[in-house]
Amino acid sequence: MKIAMIGSGYVGLVSGACLADFGHDVICVDKDPEKIVALRAGRIPIYEPGLDELVANNMRAGRLAFSTDLAAAVAEASVVFIAVGTPARRGDGHADLSYVYGASREIARAMRGFTVVVTKSTVPVGTGDEVERILRAENPTADFAVASNPEFLREGAAIADFKRPDRIVVGLDDERARPVLSEVYRPLYLNAAPLLFTDRRTSELIKYAANGFLAMKITFINEMADLCEKVGADVQQVARGIGLDNRIGSKFLHAGPGFGGSCFPKDTLALIKTAQDHEAPLRLIETTHAVNDQRKRAMARKVIAACGGSVRDKTVALLGLTFKPNTDDMREAPSLAIVQALQDAGAIVRAYDPQGMAAAREMMPSIEYGSGPYDVARDADALVIITEWDAFRALDFQELARIMRAPILVDLRNIYRRADVVGHGFTYVSIGRSSVSLEEGSLVQAAE
Repeated sequence: MKIAMIGSGYVGLVSGACLADFGHDVICVDKDPEKIVALRAGRIPIYEPGLDELVANNMRAGRLAFSTDLAAAVAEASVVFIAVGTPARRGDGHADLSYVYGASREIARAMRGFTVVVTKSTVPVGTGDEVERILRAENPTADFAVASNPEFLREGAAIADFKRPDRIVVGLDDERARPVLSEVYRPLYLNAAPLLFTDRRTSELIKYAANGFLAMKITFINEMADLCEKVGADVQQVARGIGLDNRIGSKFLHAGPGFGGSCFPKDTLALIKTAQDHEAPLRLIETTHAVNDQRKRAMARKVIAACGGSVRDKTVALLGLTFKPNTDDMREAPSLAIVQALQDAGAIVRAYDPQGMAAAREMMPSIEYGSGPYDVARDADALVIITEWDAFRALDFQELARIMRAPILVDLRNIYRRADVVGHGFTYVSIGRSSVSLEEGSLVQAAE
C-alpha cells in the first residue's frame, strides 16, 4: 500500500519508518528542505533508540523515501496521514491547528482517486469535521474519507510501542475507510493488537483522555510523596502497595520532579480548554496541570533547603536535563524551571545530559555544561539528579566525595538507597522518603 506521511517530526518519522518496515511504500513529506536532505543522508534529527537503523534499512529496501513535494506524494497515495505539530497556541492555550488545516488544504488539491486522509496529530474533538470541510471546500469533486488514528508513542520506546501496541484506535464516520486502515495495520494482527474502531470524535477524545489520566496519575503520586515526607512514610513502598492492585497498576506511579515533554503539558492544557469551551470543565485535569507547574519550581526549593537554605554563589551540578531518559527532548522539561529558580536564588549552575546538551544550550545558554558527571561535580556544593539516565545509576560516591566541595546529593528520581550514599559521608535528599538513615526496601527484602 502506498502511504504519504505529512510531517517528518517525531510522530511522522517514527510512524513512517515503522509502516515501511511492515512492507508498505511510505513517503515522508516535510516543508523543511534541510531536514529532508539530512534524512536522505541518513542523519536523524531526533534521538530515538533504534530509529536510525530502522530508517536506514527501509531506505535501502526502497520502501521509505523523503520529499518536500507534498503534491506528488499525495497523488500516488491511497492513505495520507497528517502528522504535523499541534503546539499550544500562544495567548489562550488551545491547540494550534494551523499546521493541520494548512496541510489539509494542500492535500485536497493533490488527491487523485479515493483517498483516506487520517489525522495522526493529537487534535481536539471536532478537528476531523473541520478537515473534512476543508477538503470538500478545496476540492468539491474529490473522493475521500477522513479518519482519526491517534498515536500512543512514548519517547524512548516509540518503535516498540508502534510495533507492539496496547491498542490501535481508529475513528471513522465513513465505512469505506475501515478496510483500508485494517489493511494498513494488518501486520500487527500476529501480535494480537486490538484494533478499536469508533466514531471519529470519540477517537479524538480517547487520545486526550489517556494523556490526561496518566498525567493525573503522575501528579497523584507526587502529592503522595509530599505527604510521605511529612509523616515519615516511603512513597516507593506506597506506590508498590497500591500498584499491585490490578485496578490501579504500577505504571506512572514513580514520584519525581513533575511531568514534561511534548505531550502531557500541552495535551492537558488543550483538554482543559476544550472542556471549558463546551461548558463541561474538568476540575481534576485543571488541578493536575496547575500542581505540576508548581512542583517543578518546588524541586529547586528542595535543593536550596539541602544546601542549608541558601545557594547564593554556590555551585549546583545537575545530572540530566531532558524530561525523561532515552530522548533529546527538552520541551517542558522540569530542568528548565529548576535551573531558573536556582539562578534566581543566586546559584552557579553546571549540567550534563547524555543526549540533551545541544537543545539545552539553546534554551539555557547562561549555565555551564560539562563532559560528564564527574566533570560537572568537581568543586560543586551539591549534585542533583533530575533525569534517571542509566549512566547515573552507578556513580562512584567515593570519587564524588573526593572532588566535590560539599558532599550533598539531591536525588529527584529515587535512584539510590540512602544507606549506600550516606555511607560515603553524603547528605542524601530524595523524594517522598523519610529523612532517617534507614535502608529503603529493607522490609521488602526481608519479606522476599
